[in-house]
Amino acid sequence: MSGISVGDLVVRRSHGGDIVFKVTDIFRNEASQKEHCYLKGLHLRLMADAPIDDVEKINAEDLRNEIVRMESMHNDTLKRVMLRRSMDREKVELNRSEQSKKYSFFDIPGRVLHLDGDEEYLRMCLKTYGQLNIEAVGRHIDESKQPEAVPELLKEFRPDILVVTGHDALTGSSKDIKDLNNYRNSKYYIQSVINARLFEPSRDDLVIFAGACQSYFEAILAAGANFASSPTRIFIHAYDPVFIAEKVAFTPINKIVDINDAITASVTGIEGVGGVETRGKFRLGMPKTANR
Repeated sequence: MSGISVGDLVVRRSHGGDIVFKVTDIFRNEASQKEHCYLKGLHLRLMADAPIDDVEKINAEDLRNEIVRMESMHNDTLKRVMLRRSMDREKVELNRSEQSKKYSFFDIPGRVLHLDGDEEYLRMCLKTYGQLNIEAVGRHIDESKQPEAVPELLKEFRPDILVVTGHDALTGSSKDIKDLNNYRNSKYYIQSVINARLFEPSRDDLVIFAGACQSYFEAILAAGANFASSPTRIFIHAYDPVFIAEKVAFTPINKIVDINDAITASVTGIEGVGGVETRGKFRLGMPKTANR
């Protein structure tokens, strides 16, 4: 008996215990007739499988250290975002006329529709949107069903920013990164983007982030996404789509999103996320009334 059960938090011995996973299923591999398990990254948007004798439960101290490390990374990013916004607002205040200084501004950031193939990650992301004061609607939809769901959800919610994400991985034995068949879910992200662009062709009117760990970056961008993962086929963090969306949501409508700033605002940076020039979605309004 391996002692491994669905729901356990584990690491893979063959990979040096580099990533913490949750066991989502245990099955018998038909080729080897050995028990294998499906694994989901605890903080990385990665699905994998492994022989059950290759995984071991993570001990309490290592798990605590991993959670502290990830929470610290998340909180540091939130602090950087809020500091940037404060500095941007100071610049606006300096340029105001004496007459306009009698009144307060109100903010209208871009609105987000977030489709996620992972329900736990979606909850984490929606909580972070709330912390960032971004209006966001989330739907847990399996990656294979996202393309058909996109058009109706766009019609219903009319978002400024669409996020289509979940899990992905390079699965082909040849690891040919130009073969779409070697990706677990990239074809669904590509089709979701294509369907979204049939609804709204303009990259400025609807900003799209699509992809997950090791996704086919070039093909997703070619389909019409503004931002995508993963340029170097690395694993991306669960929060990467959120921080990209935040940068777009709070960049003024009359400015182009600084691509470098947007990418460096993500957790994994330029190796995990890339994109094209995109107009921001943030609007200032005035005067702010007692009802706002």
